[in-house]
Amino acid sequence: MSSTSETLIAHLLELRSRLLHAVMALLLVFLCLFPWAADLYTLLAQPLLDKLPKGGQMIATGVTTPFFVPIKVAMMAAFLIALPYIFWQMWRFVAPGLYAHEKRLVWPLVSASTLLFFSGMAFAYFAVFPVVFGFITGVAPQGVAVMTDIDEYLSFVIGMFLAFGITFEVPVAVVLLVRMGMVTVEKLREIRSYVVVGAFVVGAIFTPPDVVSQFMLAIPLWLLYEAGIVVASWTGMAPKSD
Repeated sequence: MSSTSETLIAHLLELRSRLLHAVMALLLVFLCLFPWAADLYTLLAQPLLDKLPKGGQMIATGVTTPFFVPIKVAMMAAFLIALPYIFWQMWRFVAPGLYAHEKRLVWPLVSASTLLFFSGMAFAYFAVFPVVFGFITGVAPQGVAVMTDIDEYLSFVIGMFLAFGITFEVPVAVVLLVRMGMVTVEKLREIRSYVVVGAFVVGAIFTPPDVVSQFMLAIPLWLLYEAGIVVASWTGMAPKSD
């Protein structure tokens, strides 16, 4: 067997080992959370439950929905809890093939990306959801009972989490673009006005039709873009070679 084939097999075995460790960690956390799956869903639904009229409640229209939806929430929570360990396994796999300056860059960026994504989710849950659900329940016509299906609610929440989580990744994206030499800090400053307009377009697309929630996505997107420019300027990032 040639050395190339042996190297490829060694990499595949290493990849399998890392994936196995990540999956086992995910399943272990999920099994720990499984007994509290219903409680986790209640916690996730609390921003809407707090805004429902007195006596209001959520509904389940599917036969198996009351069982599978909390399971989905538990799996999602398990993935988020296990995410740092999953990233660690990914790092263990790719690190041997990186240059020294790449190793110094990757780990801080991965850590920052994780923290920013969680921050985006937290911002959506604690700041945006109360406003959105207050607006939705407030504009319901008189005589119309607001009773959201639990599966539809989960889909909506996941979409909002992704929208705000990805939005909060903007500083990392800006730093990477500068680092790879694809754009300069000066150019990023020049296109600031277009980014502001784009931020409000994104806010209009990914949030409900009330102006407040649109601003609550657009303004952080713009401010995080500015933060990325500041970080890229401070660190003086430019492509390097060993």
